[in-house]
Amino acid sequence: MEMNDDCSIQIRGLSIHVEMEGEPHLPTIIFLHGFTGSTATWREVREQFRGSYRTVSIDLTGHGKTTIPENPERYSMEEQIEDLNELIEQLSIQSFYLVGYSMGGRIALGYTIKYPEHVRALILESASPGLKEELEREQRRNADALLAKKITENGITSFVDKWENIPLFESQKSLSEKKRQDVRTERLQQSEIGLANSLLGIGTGSQKSYWDELETLNTAVYLITGEFDAKFVAIAREMKNLVEKCRHSIVPEVGHAIHVENPSIFATMIKEYLHQLKEEENDTSMGNNPYI
Repeated sequence: MEMNDDCSIQIRGLSIHVEMEGEPHLPTIIFLHGFTGSTATWREVREQFRGSYRTVSIDLTGHGKTTIPENPERYSMEEQIEDLNELIEQLSIQSFYLVGYSMGGRIALGYTIKYPEHVRALILESASPGLKEELEREQRRNADALLAKKITENGITSFVDKWENIPLFESQKSLSEKKRQDVRTERLQQSEIGLANSLLGIGTGSQKSYWDELETLNTAVYLITGEFDAKFVAIAREMKNLVEKCRHSIVPEVGHAIHVENPSIFATMIKEYLHQLKEEENDTSMGNNPYI
């Protein structure tokens, strides 16, 4: 692969769109976007790692320029974990730092639990391990099925008009007109079937709960949430109590999509965290364990 690549890679019957930047010998960070997102959402963040890291961002199944399967089952957690694993094998990436936002964070967590040997550290932005109870999952599946039906029946513009006004994204209304338009454009470029099938295939109600597996996770985990996103702040606090090597930061004056609302501070926090990890790895190799 060239140093800077915008390409599609054939993975398990799908054409997966990938953006890469940086020399292959540099440590690699892989970025996974959220529902209605794409590689474009990470560009401002990735710029801040230029020269120090190789960055790879991926359009997840049914999003951006990646294939849009007709069968919702092809969007499942298990399928997307295997897609990611096959992708890193094709890119000859042995180990990497994994950053996931919201839906992408759920996939990143699922991947790390299944393939911990590849993940040097996991950074989760406004993400959860899923829903604990089957009743909760059933209720979410029903709600997501209803929303999926509305998307396919009423079209993408009608959906985006409503989606950008849900309480989860309230704090984005204080962004500049250009930034709000960029986010809206990214959402409008999605397909009805891709979004509908994502809700059906990898909605929070469709995936397994990873809550019971958090205590077995030995990977270093960094949880980042926004001050105004009370639901995910609470989830992160609960996760922190279960994960052995875990930190949690709350970013002031932002909501759910920290990397959109303040990409500079988001990138800086990750850079500082990775720098601290390297120092701790050096300390550990000298006999000092920072987690004891």
